[in-house]
Amino acid sequence: MTAPAIVGFGMTEMSLKPGASPLALACIATRSAVADAGLDLPDIDGLLVGSSQGIRPDRLGVAFAAQGGFADLRLLEHIEIKGATTIAMIQHARGAVASGAARAVVCVFADAPLVAGKAAGSTYAHSGGQLGARGLERASGVLGSVPTYALLTNRWMHTSGGSADDLCAVATTTRYWAQRNPDAVVRSPLDRDGYYASPMIADPLRRLDCARPVNGAVAVVVSADPAIGTGPRVAIRGAGRDHPVRHRRSGRESWFGGGRRAVDDALAEAGMTRDDLDTAQLYDPFSAVTLMLLEEYDLIGGARAGDFVRGGETGPGGALPTNTGGGQLSGFYLQGMTPLSEAVVQLRGRGGERQVDGANIALVGGIGGRVDHHAALVLERAA
Repeated sequence: MTAPAIVGFGMTEMSLKPGASPLALACIATRSAVADAGLDLPDIDGLLVGSSQGIRPDRLGVAFAAQGGFADLRLLEHIEIKGATTIAMIQHARGAVASGAARAVVCVFADAPLVAGKAAGSTYAHSGGQLGARGLERASGVLGSVPTYALLTNRWMHTSGGSADDLCAVATTTRYWAQRNPDAVVRSPLDRDGYYASPMIADPLRRLDCARPVNGAVAVVVSADPAIGTGPRVAIRGAGRDHPVRHRRSGRESWFGGGRRAVDDALAEAGMTRDDLDTAQLYDPFSAVTLMLLEEYDLIGGARAGDFVRGGETGPGGALPTNTGGGQLSGFYLQGMTPLSEAVVQLRGRGGERQVDGANIALVGGIGGRVDHHAALVLERAA
């Protein structure tokens, strides 16, 4: 046995139009990933499924095992920790193949929030429920994530001295990367004037500060069997998670949550430091979150995140190329599968025009809810 690794990768076209169901999209991505690993569906003995939160009739679940054409499985689960789901799936798959509980595990996330006659963000705006604090928020007009993260952004600006120009720098940098990614859904050039022409959604977040939902799916195959896999292996070197209890968060050193501890744990398990990282793929549902995570994860040596991004350090040739596929702002929003997929592309050396020179080690970060859940992976291109 070798170190558990991602040995197969598959994804659908990312669409901005209503179309295929999550089931159909999951089938396409899964079959592509399985074929990329040099396997057939009957060879898969583990399946972990993730999908967007909320009660929806087309939500992908464990029924996909039968609907997707799998044979007998030794592992089958639906996992849902919002934006931390993908990393949780990879952790679970790694443990299964390392222990011998499974030989080859598919992790798949599929979503189709874009439906005819509804706004792109309506699915997420109505996923919080009607009871308790969420019900009070809805009654006062705080619908979904945009106004919530606008409040977080204002808090970050107040404590860090950040500005709208910092948000602009994130949006324009990720768009620059997206222009070099044929799978990105928004590839038109974006400059400062274009950013500030974008309409305000919830002050200080403009439309271009917000992720772009798509209909699509991504799947990976995890295995520790050296006989499985036809392309470069992406070894899973370390993982970390933290789920701070909301009412106790005030006693923590960081108001943002538990991201630093998750990254610390992932690096410690990998036997690495932040200086070893060649690229970072961060969960960026809003431009401000990239800035918050650069600081929360302690990736910039105490510098101001806004200065770091505006100085070109997250762009091509920078100290830490970040969200190199365009992230969720310009690439595509498939929750935690967005940063994971780009890390796999980079570590396999398949980034084309956006390939980061010498990319051997990547950090993948995931957050869920209102920074309630934190997860991190350290991945390495295997020799």
